[in-house]
Amino acid sequence: MAYATTNPYTGEVVKTFPNATDDEVKGALSKAHEAFEKWRDTPFSERARIMNAAAAILRRDIDKYARLATLEMGKTFVESKSEVILSAEIFEYYAKYAEELLKPESLPVASPAEGRATLVHEPLGIVFAIEPWNFPFYQVVRIIAPQLSAGNAVLLKHASNLPQCAAICEELMKEAGLPHGLFRNIYAARPHTEMILNDHRVCGVALTGSEGAGVIIAGTAGKALKKATMELGGADAFIVLDDADLEKTVKWAVTGRHWNAGQVCVSAKRIIVHDAVYDRFLDLYKKGVAGLKAGDPMDPSTTLAPLSSQGAKDDLERQVAEAIKHGAKVEPIGAPVPEKGAFFRPLLMTNLHENNEARHWEFFGPVTQLYRAKDEAHAVKIANDSPYGLGGAIFTADEARGARVAAKIRTGMVFINHPLIPKADLPFGGIARSGYGRELVGLGIKEFVNHKLINVVDIDAPA
Repeated sequence: MAYATTNPYTGEVVKTFPNATDDEVKGALSKAHEAFEKWRDTPFSERARIMNAAAAILRRDIDKYARLATLEMGKTFVESKSEVILSAEIFEYYAKYAEELLKPESLPVASPAEGRATLVHEPLGIVFAIEPWNFPFYQVVRIIAPQLSAGNAVLLKHASNLPQCAAICEELMKEAGLPHGLFRNIYAARPHTEMILNDHRVCGVALTGSEGAGVIIAGTAGKALKKATMELGGADAFIVLDDADLEKTVKWAVTGRHWNAGQVCVSAKRIIVHDAVYDRFLDLYKKGVAGLKAGDPMDPSTTLAPLSSQGAKDDLERQVAEAIKHGAKVEPIGAPVPEKGAFFRPLLMTNLHENNEARHWEFFGPVTQLYRAKDEAHAVKIANDSPYGLGGAIFTADEARGARVAAKIRTGMVFINHPLIPKADLPFGGIARSGYGRELVGLGIKEFVNHKLINVVDIDAPA
């Protein structure tokens, strides 16, 4: 695996980095454990000070971080800046709430003879974080902010096309005052994953990535008897009911499918529209997508960025070709995109009947699957006809109706009248082939802690 910065807009290889050696990985593990043994007893006030310092640095140097994200994975500079701000907000959230989220809990007991039962939440050790390329900073921060706040250490293996973003994350925490060794970036090779997870000082692994990566990493963690959280793929449904405000709904549909060039696990990949408004929605949606402008991601007027790499573009083209073989119909939308760079012209995919395997695939790019639903019940059926279970969105003028439909959608998250967009103060995670475990808020900070029972019982109490 080669770590290299390759500009998706120009195709230029900017800089390469060597893989870590076995000795470097072993050294990082030893330093992380040594730092953890001290950090685990550090007061929450000190941890909060460092989280706030990291947030302040991101806000101060937002352009520096955003430029690096745009350089390495191609998202628009505007979106990169939004990601940096979101990352700062996550640090600030845990600075404010970590102590409260992890405070000891008194448990009710059946009788006085059982004494006083308390549940305490203690850090476990080193968390191994394996993160993807689509959100260079957010994906890292949503692990390190809660886990460092909980008292753990973190070793990071970032995506191979983000070596500079990975390195600057480590620099950020050093500048914020985090003790040496508690958070390290490692340009790990594939064999290092098993080495790290078999180390007794590592308590578990947090992976965000593809379904295929999840199968491999979860299997390795299982053999080592280590806890794993898996944030994997998604094919989120975007349901448009017959009473939705179509003008506003279409704007959100275009945004929900095409932000970050459609390379988002929770983007609106499957748009399901009630028959009564299908034709009008389709006309408005095509016009909205056609209005996207592909170009230099550093240009503020660009609204459609290139994909993260030429390889990502090639993979998506092959997937679309395979879907067509299975009977899908594909229609390009808007003007042709630039030939230079990893641009992908938006496509509308229909004719995805129940016997078409492509309806169960995740298209990681600006490909919209569009379905016509006979009624509300049919829309729910289509939404649940997926191996994934990450998120979804429902658009309706009746919020109570939206809540009723949301209760029938089998996913970890559902938004009503808004596309699903990650927030610092909301939990994130899915079910089924989208993985297991949760990140952010109180659920995320408790994934890698020991929930220890302490029961104080009178020595003369009966057995």
